[in-house]
Amino acid sequence: MLEIVVKTENGERHVRVSAEELAGLVRRIGGDGDRFLVVQRIPDLPDVFAQVWHEAGADYTLEHRDGAVDRHFRTTADGPEPVIAAMTGWARQEVRRDRGLTWSPLDMGPAREAPPLELDDEQRVELERRVREVLVGGYVSRAELAELAEEFLVTQDRRPVSREQAEALADRLWLERVAEQAAWQGETDPERLTRAFTALREAGITARENFTCCRSCGQSEIGGEGAPGARGFVFFHTQCTDSAAAGHGLMLLYGGFDGSSETTAAIGHEVVAALEAAGLRTEWDRDPDRAVTVTPLDWRRRLVG
Repeated sequence: MLEIVVKTENGERHVRVSAEELAGLVRRIGGDGDRFLVVQRIPDLPDVFAQVWHEAGADYTLEHRDGAVDRHFRTTADGPEPVIAAMTGWARQEVRRDRGLTWSPLDMGPAREAPPLELDDEQRVELERRVREVLVGGYVSRAELAELAEEFLVTQDRRPVSREQAEALADRLWLERVAEQAAWQGETDPERLTRAFTALREAGITARENFTCCRSCGQSEIGGEGAPGARGFVFFHTQCTDSAAAGHGLMLLYGGFDGSSETTAAIGHEVVAALEAAGLRTEWDRDPDRAVTVTPLDWRRRLVG
């Protein structure tokens, strides 16, 4: 699999695709509402991307950028195959070969710097604390993190953080976290959790991570998330994620779609078994009215973006 995220004009998001899947996405574009792809690395890095635009009957326009404004290049191709070769090589971080393409630098103008934040010490600390908290949770993209930073201190009559300032703050803290996770070795506890949730979905249980804002919203919406014939569900919401990221373990909410205590208890047992099979420890007294808690838990979730 390629360590990339592919985003399409029609809103699709493909994570860790194969080279064959990337090729299929490139060959597909050209129709109305499906004319471009944007490809980002995992983890996403500011101003590092490749993208291609194509309308049926016209050439392909391919660009890639490597951070700085003077590292943005463009080329064109008359068919998909050179584009596929170039994008696959970019995704694999191979030393660039021309692959029959002639690249030209794009003049993006001077880099724009965001003005410094005009916040008092208390507001600055509060803002960075919340941004870091969500960042450590690990389910946010760079764009979502910037949106959080922009909106967090908004009041009815004041917007103290501009979009540019929010993006600068989010990118700075994002890159700090990327540097931290570069030292992590092996499978992390959140990856074990994802592996357990994948096994549960394959067994007919709707399993969702970081799902909705709270317990009540999750319980009201989880029924619409499952595949036909799902027997039950398990999820944790964003407040549970915050708690896990703060070192307090992770609370999982579960149940049966038929509403019976017997089915809920059975789902609870399956959840615990899947977690333990993935190498995680749980606390649960087998009471269907009580949540399952994953603890101890070393919450190091790798960023995607």
